[in-house]
Amino acid sequence: MATTTMFLTSHSHVLISDRRRILRRLIQPSLDSVSPKSSTSAPQAPTVFSLAQNRRPVRLQFVAKAADSTRPSAVTVAPGSSIVPDEEFSLAKVSFGVIGLGLGISLLSYGFGAYFNILPGSEWSAIMLTYGFPLAIIGMALKYAELKPVPCLTYANALALREKCATPILKQVRDDVIRYRYGDEQHLEEALKRIFQYGQGGGIPRRSAPTLQSIREEVTEDGKYSLVLVFEAKALELSEFEKRQAKFTSFFGPGITAEVGKGSGDLYEVKLISETSP
Repeated sequence: MATTTMFLTSHSHVLISDRRRILRRLIQPSLDSVSPKSSTSAPQAPTVFSLAQNRRPVRLQFVAKAADSTRPSAVTVAPGSSIVPDEEFSLAKVSFGVIGLGLGISLLSYGFGAYFNILPGSEWSAIMLTYGFPLAIIGMALKYAELKPVPCLTYANALALREKCATPILKQVRDDVIRYRYGDEQHLEEALKRIFQYGQGGGIPRRSAPTLQSIREEVTEDGKYSLVLVFEAKALELSEFEKRQAKFTSFFGPGITAEVGKGSGDLYEVKLISETSP
């Protein structure tokens, strides 16, 4: 019995030692892959230390791109070339379509209100309705047929020369395009029709006709008054304007010289330069 007990005890110790040996073999490779060996960790220390020594401070530089687009350009403006605002009042700059439509609708509204005793003045309701209806119709017709004025840019030195140097035709052209017109398809319609010869031999189609976008009063380099007509023509080239330069001169003459140039995009400029010396 004692011999059997000793045999079982020694056999259990052998089994336990075998299990420990097997577990050590299984666990040791995973530990070796996780923890770095002393032989490989030693040469890495100088590398980290050298990187820490060679590290330099980083400077961040911020550039404001949005501010460059709104910053005014450093262009010097010559004396007398400042822009003069157009503050002159004229009835030609007032839309009669807006006036007629506003008066007609106001009379009709108050007339109906007075007729149904919502507003006072029932004895005047018939008169207000009688005149309000045709005024509203006329206002709508004028509003439909109106041609709005084009913007006019005037420089101070050109304004001083307008009365002395501008020809009567140049003054008339300026006055016609900066006021409301009624019934015309576009500004300078008759002039463009003769110059570009719509639908004729050597002319251009009417659908390709240039459109006046703005005018500008300025002084040339030799001190002459100039009225610049800025046209938009998406279907035309600069050559179409250049070969009609003499027609611009003859139509808006006498006493002027026409020069044709290319603007930005689809814009073309026709400069009508007065030959009158200041």
